[in-house]
Amino acid sequence: MTSHARRTAAANARLADLNRRLTDEVVAAITSSGLAGHFVPRHWGGAQGTFGALLADVSALAEGCTSAAWCGMLWAAHGRYAAQLPEQGQREVWGASPDVRIAAALMPPAGGAQPAEGGWRVHGTWSCVSGIDFAEWVLVSAPEPYEDGRRIRVFAVPAREVTVEDTWDSTGLRGTGSHTVVIGDAFVPHHRSFLQADLIGGSEDPAGARCHTAPAQLAGGLLFCAPALGAARRALRVWSEWAAAKSTGSGRPQHDSAAVREALAHASARIDAAGLLLTRAAHRADTEPVTDLLVAGNQRDAAVAAELLAGAVDRLFRTGGAHIRDAGGELQRLWRDVHTVASHGVLRLEPVATAYASAALADTGVRVAEPALAAG
Repeated sequence: MTSHARRTAAANARLADLNRRLTDEVVAAITSSGLAGHFVPRHWGGAQGTFGALLADVSALAEGCTSAAWCGMLWAAHGRYAAQLPEQGQREVWGASPDVRIAAALMPPAGGAQPAEGGWRVHGTWSCVSGIDFAEWVLVSAPEPYEDGRRIRVFAVPAREVTVEDTWDSTGLRGTGSHTVVIGDAFVPHHRSFLQADLIGGSEDPAGARCHTAPAQLAGGLLFCAPALGAARRALRVWSEWAAAKSTGSGRPQHDSAAVREALAHASARIDAAGLLLTRAAHRADTEPVTDLLVAGNQRDAAVAAELLAGAVDRLFRTGGAHIRDAGGELQRLWRDVHTVASHGVLRLEPVATAYASAALADTGVRVAEPALAAG
């Protein structure tokens, strides 16, 4: 991650929050930093990079702007997904440059796809498509029409062929522009589609790069949590500047208060712990043999890290003085961003805990019950 991208994102962070979109300047800086090409295969000029490097880059960018980091993380991750396309499809996406911004709406599947000569006709509506205003391509998932199996297929559609509805007005991550995408009727040739199961399940191809063969859930949670890690680190710095300053009433430093010192110890330790959990998970995703326990363990660590970060920023927010919590202040924005990241479905602890318990207790013969569905 270049320092230029981080500085540019920081300079425009408040504007992104107010306008509910990144500035053109920030998008250009993220693109030139190479984030969009992080997982693009080397033969298209991409970095074919590691999960650990992306975690570091995204968390660093988030110290400037969480929304910019969220979009940059997804543009990188979606390049990994698009690498599942057949060779001709990859050529259409990356033939001119690896630095292509790709938005996606894969979960849950929506719309429908009908077989057509040479491909598919795709239609539907997909919500929460982050970074769509600046995307060049969009990946959408839709069920095949066949009754047997109801397989889910992913389609790569040029962004110019979709309609964007302005629907994103969230509490946090406001600058991500995660609007709704509508496709009335688009033709997608066979070489621009693949089965979603191939992405979710991963590949055992010994010749494939780890970033392309790993199952989606192995590193998905830790990458989604990366923007919250950077935002929490920035929140700690903003709060620490306040804590080091003198109180306007007594003239003594704010940290003369026991509550302030305890907040510093509590929050900084939890942010450090979250960083260690995510760094270890990224290393495992890059290097260790893929097992159900490894996948579930990484999901667990990402969900717990999100809880640690949200709790840490909560403590800072409650302990800071009235002015540091101003509606237009940086700490308040960071607090909103971290909580919005932590609320993402990928980082919810309950389903992750169920998956982890099933994998961790598999050798004991103990069966873990699936969580009951709430009454409608």
